[in-house]
Amino acid sequence: MTEPADLTATRAGYDALAEQYGDLSRASLDAAPLDRALLGAFAESVLADHPDPVVLDAGCGPGTIAGHLARRLGVPARGVDLSPAMVEHARRAHPGIVFDVGEMGALALADSSVAGLVAWYSLIHVPAGRRQDVLREFGRVLRPGGHVLLAFQVGEDTLYLDEAFGRPVRLDFHRLLPDDVAALLEGAGFDVTARLVRAPDPGSVAARIPQGFLMARKAA
Repeated sequence: MTEPADLTATRAGYDALAEQYGDLSRASLDAAPLDRALLGAFAESVLADHPDPVVLDAGCGPGTIAGHLARRLGVPARGVDLSPAMVEHARRAHPGIVFDVGEMGALALADSSVAGLVAWYSLIHVPAGRRQDVLREFGRVLRPGGHVLLAFQVGEDTLYLDEAFGRPVRLDFHRLLPDDVAALLEGAGFDVTARLVRAPDPGSVAARIPQGFLMARKAA
């Protein structure tokens, strides 16, 4: 079966950017108190409901979020990413955490095998026609009562990037509307528990447009 072109392009793009992107993201949470607070609330929710939790960082990139969950918040975490180069970077940066190469829409995990799942700016690379299927796959691997946290850029357009860090790439960043994401979550069997939109930060290259965050819980 032929792989969708967007997966091939996204893998190649992040393979090319793995070292630069990984170095840039290493301290990305240090100056992001709201992000840390949301991850903390998510971790507390998982720990409160599941005495033996494992959290999956889906689309983990260089492993920053999985590392923060495991080392700062005490939640056992693992990661999966489409890019082998990103996974290799994550393994070097966060020894002791399991990182695998894989696709978010076809996770190599058993049903109901994780207590929480974070997709931190990874759903933005999934075209509209496959988003519902990806969220259903998240629901498949989550236990009943499991928690999911999504982070994304807010909007109705798509940013097409053909160059980054001086390298040619072909990456699509789909901005999403919180109401649309909430509807997709509900269609995948989740109950939305919290939503937040952070105002644009003109001093940040990465956050010059609104940023959206949704937490949801798989129906028990």
